[in-house]
Amino acid sequence: MLTRTLLTIAALIASASFASDLHVNNATGTNGLIMVDKLGSVVRFFNPEGLKEISTLTIEGTPHELAISPDRKTAYIPNYGDGVYGRNPNPGHTIAVIDLATRTVRDYIDIAPSVAPHGLQVDAKGTLYASCDISRTLVVIDPKTLQVTHAIDTEGTGHWVAVLPNGSKAYVANKNDRPFVSVIDLRTKKMIGKVSMPQGTQGIVASPDGKHVLAMDLALPRIAVIETTTDTVVDEIALSNSVKGAWGAKYSLDGSMLVVVSVNDRTATLVSVADWRAPQTVLKVGSAPFGIAFTADKKSAFISNHGDGTISVIDLPSKQVVKTFTAGKGIETLSFY
Repeated sequence: MLTRTLLTIAALIASASFASDLHVNNATGTNGLIMVDKLGSVVRFFNPEGLKEISTLTIEGTPHELAISPDRKTAYIPNYGDGVYGRNPNPGHTIAVIDLATRTVRDYIDIAPSVAPHGLQVDAKGTLYASCDISRTLVVIDPKTLQVTHAIDTEGTGHWVAVLPNGSKAYVANKNDRPFVSVIDLRTKKMIGKVSMPQGTQGIVASPDGKHVLAMDLALPRIAVIETTTDTVVDEIALSNSVKGAWGAKYSLDGSMLVVVSVNDRTATLVSVADWRAPQTVLKVGSAPFGIAFTADKKSAFISNHGDGTISVIDLPSKQVVKTFTAGKGIETLSFY
C-alpha cells in the first residue's frame, strides 16, 4: 500500500513538472501582472484582480520583450535600443533582471559584443535565450551566473525566437532579412537547418507538446505549421477576415485554442487547435495589438494594444471581448506571474 502511494505521489509530481514545462514560455499566476510599456519606456506592475497600477520601474535603455523564469520569481527584459527593427541606430546590449517579489532591478546582463536583444525565451532549467537581430546571433545565458555562454550564428536578423518545451531546439524568425526560419540545435549550439518562408516571418511560437512550431507569414494572412521532427512545413492556417500577415500568437493554457493578433486588422482571432480549418472567431480589439497573456484560471486572454494604450480582455468560454482598460502609452508585451 505504501509503495503504491509513493508511486502515485511521484507520478503526480512528475505530471505537475511536465505541465509546468509545457507552459514555460507562457507564464501565468495570481501574484501580479507585468507590462512592458515600450512607448512609455517603463515597466508597469498591475494588481491582477483589480487591474489597478501598483508601481512603475525604469530600466536601462528602452524595454521591449519579456521572459519569466520557470519559478516565476524573475523577469527578464531586454534593452533593444532606441529604434525599431531595421532602424535601430543605438542598439542596446543589456538585459534587465527583475525581482518580481520586490518589483526592482536585481542586476543587468551584459551580452556584448552581441547587440539589440529582442525576442526572449527560457527553457525548463531556466536557461535564457535572446535573439539579437543586428548581431545575427542567438545568445545563451546561464541563469545562475548571468553570463553569456554561447552566441550562435543564425545567418539572419532574428527578431523573435521559439524554444521547444524540452529545450532541444530553437526556431528563429528572421523577419524580412532572410526568407527562412533558422533552426538551432541547443545541445550542440549550432544552426542545423532552414525552414523556407518566402514572404518572411513575423511572430513564432512552439506548441505545448513541442511537435509543431507556428510561424506567422510576414505578408500574407497565413501561419506555416512546422513539424519539429523533420523541420518542414506540413500544413498552414489560413486566417479569416485578414488581409495581411499576423503579428504573433499564443496557445491557450488548456491547449485547445490559438489566439492570434493582427496589427493591421486590429483583431484577435481564436483558432481551434483540434481543427485548423474549423470556423474562426475574429474579434475587434484596440489599435496595433501586440502582446497576449492568460489568467491563471485559463478563462481570459489579455491583449495589449500597443497603438492606443489599452488592454482588451477576452472571455475565452464565450469568445467575446468583455472589458477594455487603459494601461500606459503603448504596451508591447505582458504576463501574469
